[in-house]
Amino acid sequence: MGKTRLGENYNWTIYACFIAYVIQAIAGNFAPLLFLTFRNTYGIPIEKISLLITLVFGVQLLVDFLSAVFVSKIGYRTAMIAADCLTAVGFVLLGVLPLRVDPFAGLVTASVVFALGSGLMEVLVSPIVEACPTKRKSAAMSLLHSFYSWGVAGVILLSTAFFALFGIRNWPVLACLWGVVPAVDLLLFLVVPIRSVEETGEKAPARRLFRSGKFWIMMLLMLCAGACEQSVSQWASAFAEAGLGVTKAVGDLAGPCAFALLMGVSRVFYAKNSERISLLPFMTLSGVLCLVSYLMASLAAAPVVGLLGCALCGLSVGVLWPGTFSLSAADLKGGTAMFALLALAGDLGCGGGPAYVGMVAGRFGGDLKKGLLAATVFPVLLLAALALCSRRGKVREKA
Repeated sequence: MGKTRLGENYNWTIYACFIAYVIQAIAGNFAPLLFLTFRNTYGIPIEKISLLITLVFGVQLLVDFLSAVFVSKIGYRTAMIAADCLTAVGFVLLGVLPLRVDPFAGLVTASVVFALGSGLMEVLVSPIVEACPTKRKSAAMSLLHSFYSWGVAGVILLSTAFFALFGIRNWPVLACLWGVVPAVDLLLFLVVPIRSVEETGEKAPARRLFRSGKFWIMMLLMLCAGACEQSVSQWASAFAEAGLGVTKAVGDLAGPCAFALLMGVSRVFYAKNSERISLLPFMTLSGVLCLVSYLMASLAAAPVVGLLGCALCGLSVGVLWPGTFSLSAADLKGGTAMFALLALAGDLGCGGGPAYVGMVAGRFGGDLKKGLLAATVFPVLLLAALALCSRRGKVREKA
């Protein structure tokens, strides 16, 4: 048949990457909606269930680290097809294994499988979009990452609707249905055109990156971006339930769903206006708003103001993660290894930030406000890193 129009159009490559970010949202947010169900249905202690979070985080870190070595050797297409296969199989296993084998063993197995796929996607999707022949790179990157936000909101809304219509006891059916999404994405990645960042001339060896002060600033930026985002996102539902005394469904919608929607709005806003907005000042403004939102959530006496702070945090962090990718790609000209290492730093922040909040809150009798107040260290460090970026840029301009 030869090449099809689909196989020549890089817009379809970007659409496939959009779907991949929705898949990451499913992988990261569906199972946590069911943690109490797992405890009540299978009698699994909440301490063991919490290990699933650590497990998924650990697997993704391992994939981030190893991807810096093997992705360039096997190629983006093969790696993305493998990622879609793993996530599709993992979602189906999540719905099937706990009913067939020891429930906790089934949950662990399924979590490892879809975490492998999700972690691989996280490394691949950004460089694939960066390598596409588009002019507005930072806009495309911001729009790409907005689909994670829409995915989070979609998972929460659709899952809540499914449970209301069919009962939460039928969650295994929904888990299997989620497997359709990566299956569709796999079909797209079989035919869409793909370039690597190395083909565009962006190939800085890892050893050169390690000697670059700008690279380590970017690593700090990415770590803080992940921590700023997830420190609130992971605790938003619990914060809403504890602070406002609402039901789980209302807490999910008012907490993480509102956070995700506003994060998506921020990313789309930048993507639409990137030609008129300078990225570094916009990220700095976002960092200031992030700090303000943390202080609102942690210090406000009125619960509604605290919840508004959580929502504003979603608006503030939207551009931080994709913006760091864009700054790094423009300034460092790194290859696949750079994207993998940045993803590693981001995942460290995503896992370490919420854990830090929980640890501090635990020392104060479970007071999440205290935990969020302690987490203001992350937007402060982020603003310091952005100031260093701005200063280095000015020095380079004078030279």
